[in-house]
Amino acid sequence: MRKEVVILGVGVTSFARVSGRSLTDMAREAGMKALKDAGVDFRDIQIGFCSHCNQPLGTGMECFAQLGMTGIPVTNVEVACASQTRGGMLAADLIAAGVYDMALVIGVEKMPRGMVPAGDINEMPYHFRLGIMPMPGAYAMQCQRHMHLYGSRPEHFAKAAEKAHRNGSLNPNATYRDVYTLEQIMHARMIADPITMLMCSANCDGATATVICSKKKAKKYKNKPIRLVGWAGGNPMYVKGREEGLAEGPTEFLGEKVYEMSGLGPEDVDVAQVHDAFSPGEIFTLEELGFCPQGEGGRFVWEGHTEIGGKIPVNTDGGLVSCGHPIGATGGRMIAELSWQLRGMAGARQIPGKPKVAMIHNQGLGGTNVMMLTL
Repeated sequence: MRKEVVILGVGVTSFARVSGRSLTDMAREAGMKALKDAGVDFRDIQIGFCSHCNQPLGTGMECFAQLGMTGIPVTNVEVACASQTRGGMLAADLIAAGVYDMALVIGVEKMPRGMVPAGDINEMPYHFRLGIMPMPGAYAMQCQRHMHLYGSRPEHFAKAAEKAHRNGSLNPNATYRDVYTLEQIMHARMIADPITMLMCSANCDGATATVICSKKKAKKYKNKPIRLVGWAGGNPMYVKGREEGLAEGPTEFLGEKVYEMSGLGPEDVDVAQVHDAFSPGEIFTLEELGFCPQGEGGRFVWEGHTEIGGKIPVNTDGGLVSCGHPIGATGGRMIAELSWQLRGMAGARQIPGKPKVAMIHNQGLGGTNVMMLTL
């Protein structure tokens, strides 16, 4: 019989374009915050996962050594932007199976300026060399098709960015806290039509951490745990679409698996975090997870339904667009924000009422992950 799994504690550092901090310093801060939030000692942790993408060999071992040398197994996890939620899901699988009772997942990254490093051009697949796959171009092509098929407009995509920057201004950990008008966003430097610079996330430095444990073990601690009631991961190379050849990944399929596992549906979700490395991603994911009908994501955002006071608040902390994107740590930020929302501890970003159900969508070149959290 599978054990129930909970999130007991979360920790987040400030994100910054160039922090000047070492990997181990940021990892230690995030780890200590998560342990303190959970009310546990590092000696209670039985297994660790360290998520990162561009860091040296041995990063996981060095980061965990900052918290204590207890000899626990530490595994490095790299599935690009989805690394930390994948680490959390691996921990959840082991805990649910009864192999361990408590795990710590740390995500840490120091990112260079400019495009995400892609390696030696001679080793790249053909779609990279042709310029099809670099992320701004890939998202831009999805936008163009969405506008052609459904009549969405560039201002719909810009509206998602406007909301993200406004929410990020309320988040003390965000890299960017400036508020922009819709006109400023649409007239910013064009990156890949219709995506402008203010619709893009920026590489940055940062770390996050999550304590995950069995529900039974959590009863020994004072902190009110968040239940992890559904999770599923997949490979972005999987395609399933309503029109042959017109799909970007397994989000819809994974969402269905999580709804089935949790016994919940999109109508039950009170708040969500979705992967908006570029703001149009919010619109595509809203449709794929069933929060609005196919083709209506642009109008759904335009009408304010994803605002903090809207029908389904999305990326209440500013998302990747405002918070920045330390690749290996992004998933942990999503988990932390939703944990704070469910606990009623999100401060100026707190959504109205008493949210009980939250959903995460975290996607990268290495994987797509969907998770469901409840009180």
